Parts: sequence; structure tokens; C-alpha cells
Amino acid sequence: MKPQNQTSMIDKLAFETDHGLGSAARLGMIVLQTDQTIEHEFAQLVTAKDIAVYHARIPNAMVVSPDTLGQMKADLPATAKLLPPSFSFDTIGYACTSGATMIGEDTVAGIIQEFHPQAKISNPLSACKAGLAKLGVRQLALVTPYPPEVTLAMRDNLKQAGFDATIVASFNQSDDFTVARISQQSVLDAVLKAGSSDLCDGVFVSCTSLRTLDILSHAEGMLGKPVVSSNQALAWHMMRLSGIKNQPDGFGRLFTLE
Repeated sequence: MKPQNQTSMIDKLAFETDHGLGSAARLGMIVLQTDQTIEHEFAQLVTAKDIAVYHARIPNAMVVSPDTLGQMKADLPATAKLLPPSFSFDTIGYACTSGATMIGEDTVAGIIQEFHPQAKISNPLSACKAGLAKLGVRQLALVTPYPPEVTLAMRDNLKQAGFDATIVASFNQSDDFTVARISQQSVLDAVLKAGSSDLCDGVFVSCTSLRTLDILSHAEGMLGKPVVSSNQALAWHMMRLSGIKNQPDGFGRLFTLE
């Protein structure tokens, strides 16, 4: 007796397809291999219905320097391809403020758009500039965790865009692992110290690895000034570029703006 074909015993089910996840917006993220923070903070910010967020990790050195940050330029194409073009991303963010500073915002956008020509592109530095402009901040306190050469390059970049970092302060750390372990109280203390100067009308806290999200509204209340962070600005900018007007409560003045 001929054995029965096992596949004939499986009922073939009818189905239909829909738009899948992210019917309102699909966001792609290029996240540093060493970043311990941004995905956790984005999960608190990107909560609007039908938004999907997909991540790819880019190789980077644990030591932060102009050379190591610049090396990511070579790795960007391969990482951008890990975000499938068939997903039709609305916006893709390169999640490194210092990397965007050293590589160049336009260069980063050009590399990503080679593989995702339909997508809008952001990064924390461009997002910060867009946010500060919306908030009317032109003289700011810049708080970073970086070594001096990276901090000064960011200050100069902001200056060229019309934002005068009248106060510059840094934790002066080259180890990205250490940066992610700087306590939120330390970040808050730094923001309050830098932002209390009459020479600034707002604060930008740079670095996606710093844990900033939970201290923003408190710092703004104490200073009476806007406080913008890399992760907050990037999430806001990517959502607004994608047409999402969601305003998550308790994460700073920036999210009250469209």
C-alpha cells in the first residue's frame, strides 16, 4: 500500500493581507552597538497607535573620539541595508549625535537615502536644531558627556547653524559604557548648573546614551527654560517628519509643539 502524502493531511487556510504593523508610520533606527539607553527611552515616547519602530545596530568603538566616530561612515551603508527597503520607512534616524557631528548630517542622510530614497532622514543633531528653533532658543547651555575635541566640534556646528552655546559643560568621558551609567541625578545636577546662567535661554543635553528622559520636565520646571535631549529631540523630529502629531505627556515642552 502506497504511503499517504503527509501534506495532504494539512488543511490549507484562506487568508487576506492588510498593511501590517505601522499603518500610521514606520520608523527605522540605526542604533550604536554600544548604546544602552535609546531603545528604552523611545519605547516611552513612541506610543501613538499604529507606529512601528525597527532597529539596526551599527558597529562602533566603546571609546568616543573623532576617529572612532568617523569610522562609522564606512559602516553606515551595510547597516542601512539591514533595514529592509520593502518596509517602506517613512523616516529613518541615525541615532548618534556626536557621529552626526563628526561625519556630517548631510553625508549621513545621503548614505542612508541611497538605500531608502523615499524615507525622510533625521539624527539627534538635526533634530535638536529643529526643536530649538521651534522653541525659540538661540542662546543655549550645551551639556555633553564627550571629551573636549568632540564637545567643541558640536559647539562649533551649532554656532554655524545660528545657535550660540554660551555655556558649555561636559562630563569629559570617552568610555560609552561609563556614559550610559552616569546617574540621572548627575545629569539633572549638570543641567540645572549649566542652565541657571542668565546667558542662556535653553539647554541641550547631547548623547543618546545619557539617561535624560525622566528629568526633562523637572529641569524645565526648576529653570523656567526649555530643556532638549538627544533622544527626546530625535523621537519628536522623526514623528513630526512622519506626520505624527502625538504629544506624550511629561517629557518636556518640545512635545507640546507640532
